[in-house]
Amino acid sequence: MARAKASSEYGCQTCAATFPKWEGQCRTCGAWNSLVETLVAPAERRSRTRAGKSLPVNAEPVPLAALQTTQVSRRRSGLAEVDRLLGGGLVPGSVLLLGGEPGIGKSTLVLQMAGALAVAVAGEPGEPTVLYASAEVSAAQLQLRAARLGLAGGPADGALTVLAGTDVAAIITAASSAPPALLVVDSIQTVEVDGLDGPPGSVGQVRESAIQLGAFARELGVPVLLVGHVTKDGSLAGPRTLEHLVDTVLMLEGDRYGSLRLLRALKNRHGSTEEVGVLEMTAAGLAEVKDTAAAFLGSGRREAPGVAVAAVLEGSRPLLVEVQALVAPAGGIGPPRRTVAGLDANRLALLIAVLARRGGVDVSGRDVYASLAGGLAVTEPALDLALALAVAASQRDQALPADMLVCGEVSLLGEVRPVRGLDRRLREAARLGFRRALIPAGSVRQAGAPLPDGLELVSAATLREAIEAAFGVPTGTSG
Repeated sequence: MARAKASSEYGCQTCAATFPKWEGQCRTCGAWNSLVETLVAPAERRSRTRAGKSLPVNAEPVPLAALQTTQVSRRRSGLAEVDRLLGGGLVPGSVLLLGGEPGIGKSTLVLQMAGALAVAVAGEPGEPTVLYASAEVSAAQLQLRAARLGLAGGPADGALTVLAGTDVAAIITAASSAPPALLVVDSIQTVEVDGLDGPPGSVGQVRESAIQLGAFARELGVPVLLVGHVTKDGSLAGPRTLEHLVDTVLMLEGDRYGSLRLLRALKNRHGSTEEVGVLEMTAAGLAEVKDTAAAFLGSGRREAPGVAVAAVLEGSRPLLVEVQALVAPAGGIGPPRRTVAGLDANRLALLIAVLARRGGVDVSGRDVYASLAGGLAVTEPALDLALALAVAASQRDQALPADMLVCGEVSLLGEVRPVRGLDRRLREAARLGFRRALIPAGSVRQAGAPLPDGLELVSAATLREAIEAAFGVPTGTSG
């Protein structure tokens, strides 16, 4: 009997849509040059959707009130900043995806989590373990990393097990024989499903691997932590459907050449996505930052022209960030440059236009550079006023008061709009030694909340009023 011939299909690396032939643009998501070829046998094509076990369903519909609720016991990861994002710990049977740029510290973080959890479960009834499936480095190389982090030869040795390999079936088999407290797969782009054509990291391999690992997690109630890489544009590599197949998506951000790291929750079915974790890369791995509010304040040279300090709110946690701006003569042919780091370039362009039209500070014909100290990336509108004042300060070559905090959103009409959580921002500013706070005139403080000791409030309703209050002189058109 003749063997059925494999056929080709083309899958989009962005949205995972498949097509019978190659096309320059994906008709589903519109991405260009995102289709890659995969050889699929007819039997594999038919069984692809049945590879993983599905969730159990009710035989008949029942009222919501009749469903029995069960208390979910979360397991602590051993790192307080991670537990903060997860809503208290790891949920049994959940699948987590940790993404980040190469060299940012993803493998270090998951190995620390595995080691801390291994210490916590050591001695528990049944002697559970933590299984680390390493598909990128050998077991010997992983042992060297564990020794650097202080895990080798410690209490985690007995409960932390390592499996070096890329076969998803072998990983699931090893985990099924003795269900671990946590299964780590590093990384999802390097494992593969045997019998499925396509190299590791391709659309079909990534999707099928995630489906089978998710089915294993749900069946045995084992939390699974997947490590994923990101592309040049900062999005998770592989099909976008990968994010829909997992319960939680964590992103590790920061300047790889700096020490500070920010851990964000982009998706969390079992908790909030508003919280962030602040970590610092040290010689012994990632450590929790105790004073998170002051972590991104920079070197302290706030008396220089072009520097403003803003209080941003990441979830329930206030962070004080140093906004730096430089206005320079335009060089070369073409439009003036607008270069940012950690900020939204479109927001900077908008504020430059508002400054010229509503604030009396015209820098439209000059190059403008803006950045945040510490490698932090912030998109909160409350940063608007600090960015606008930093640009104005650089243009005027006049420093803002070093003890002044700035906070407010700027509209197209030049209005300074209120921000949420003002009291929390002010308390952190006063604790760190700031004596004045420039805030929107319409801000409503928490009822009955006392003003922090030693902090003077200066309000402004418009951008022009804010500039006059910050510099102490009336504004005029500055070219």
